[in-house]
Amino acid sequence: KKLKLFFQINFIFILLTTKFFTLIIFYSIGSIVQSRQSKLWLQFDTIFRFSEDYKRHQSYINTLHGFSNRVIRERKAELAENILNNNINTAPDAYDDLGKKKRLAFLDLLINASKDGAVLSNEDIREEVDTFMFEGHDTTSAAISWTLFLLGSHPEYQERVFEELQSIFGDDKETPATMQNLMDMRYLECCIKDALRLFPSVPMMARSIGEDVKIGNYLIPAGTTAIIVTYMLHRNAKSFPKPEQFNPDNFLPENCTGRHPFAYIPFSAGPRNCIGQKFAILEEKAVLSTVLRKYKIESVDRREDLTLLGELILRPKDGLRVKITKRV
Repeated sequence: KKLKLFFQINFIFILLTTKFFTLIIFYSIGSIVQSRQSKLWLQFDTIFRFSEDYKRHQSYINTLHGFSNRVIRERKAELAENILNNNINTAPDAYDDLGKKKRLAFLDLLINASKDGAVLSNEDIREEVDTFMFEGHDTTSAAISWTLFLLGSHPEYQERVFEELQSIFGDDKETPATMQNLMDMRYLECCIKDALRLFPSVPMMARSIGEDVKIGNYLIPAGTTAIIVTYMLHRNAKSFPKPEQFNPDNFLPENCTGRHPFAYIPFSAGPRNCIGQKFAILEEKAVLSTVLRKYKIESVDRREDLTLLGELILRPKDGLRVKITKRV
């Protein structure tokens, strides 16, 4: 007899990608930022500093900084110990067994660049770690949840993904995916991309205009803050026929030809794009492939019945519910 279970997947994947106490902090900070954006009077720093939100905001920020500082401190101590023990594997010029120069983890690169304060200060490094912590957990869990939900609503695409996974792993449902395995999951990547098109983890982003820009008869002066709503941008029928429809084939190579490079920007674009976008896609493939190799997903809720919350992260008001059936 097949085992069927019912889950609310978005909260599960949030827990998967972060520790619980950081989850509470991130949600709280996001709530305060959203509240400040929606209340004109709180956008003035002098007024905001007298609010209860400011006190809570500073408390959460101090806790977050304390966690980031601890991560940096522990990694610095570990690197120093490795140097004392002549562990060449963590040296900046270390090589692998094939004679290729090893790539250091990004935090290690930052620490090496900060020696003697020549390039990056400790505060500079902490700001980067804060970015990893804040942007690297909730965005990924949202992408995984939306992809599973959409695949659960479209069994024909889920079956194509499963066939792709079988071509890679056969009937093996336990062996962890290698980097090459992840690279071979091309159709799963198409599914992730179209899920991010319909439900971008960050539904809008702000950018400061660096120079005067003329669009039609309108002049946007330098220094203006522009709000780019990716949720709407990704629904341009000129770039994506039937834009409201989930269709992973939108991202097959032949269908991407000629599409404007900025028609699809779930990770932003240009010099301030997401530094972790390649890692995010790999992480999402690893999690999704592990689930889909073992279980068949069936979405409980209809997409048209969902209520979306356009906060810092695009999320469903009441979560995403799915049924899972173990594959035999």
